[in-house]
Amino acid sequence: MIPRLKVCCIASVDEARLAIRAGASALGLVSQMPSGPGPISDEAIAVIARTVPPPAATFLLTCRTDGSEIEDQVIRCRTNTVQLVDEVPDETYRHLRRTLPWLKIVQVLHVMDETVVEEARRIGPMVDALLLDSGNPKKKTKELGGTGRTHDWSVSRQVVEASPVPVFLAGGLGPRNVAEAIAQVQPFGIDLCTGVRTRDRLDESKLAALVRAIGRG
Repeated sequence: MIPRLKVCCIASVDEARLAIRAGASALGLVSQMPSGPGPISDEAIAVIARTVPPPAATFLLTCRTDGSEIEDQVIRCRTNTVQLVDEVPDETYRHLRRTLPWLKIVQVLHVMDETVVEEARRIGPMVDALLLDSGNPKKKTKELGGTGRTHDWSVSRQVVEASPVPVFLAGGLGPRNVAEAIAQVQPFGIDLCTGVRTRDRLDESKLAALVRAIGRG
């Protein structure tokens, strides 16, 4: 199965259109973060999200953990999916299910060791998908994505096998290594940011090479 393509760190309407033309089925729109590339204002996210045609999904990346705050941000940004990049209490999932029943919820799990496998089993039933990344939320300034680093794909494969919901793979992926990552992990989808950007801009040639590497070109 050819995995779905999610292009993250979308910063403009033009980048959104480029990603969709290349075959992306989901776009990541990064709100304020403690670190990492790609954050734009909630107002800019709303403008971009409004231009994305169905069936492409619009992912709001948020580091907020309180259910009411996330609800308000989703409504402002007008996305159809929220990507929670930090650990949240279980009540946050319940709150979003109650107040925004149409919203798709994707929880990021940062692959630091094999404990992430049990974390995926526990959290999976409460969300619509998981996304494996290479951040470090335990650092003084949290790394919650966009590090450009890979992680141990053998652990990611364990998560895919254990998860009750689809799993996206992120973290240091690009045209040179994405085929190997897909072969090892067998994810539902892949998520790219730094691997398809040059000087903070979405790079059409890198994106085209990536699409060819995953078998979509």
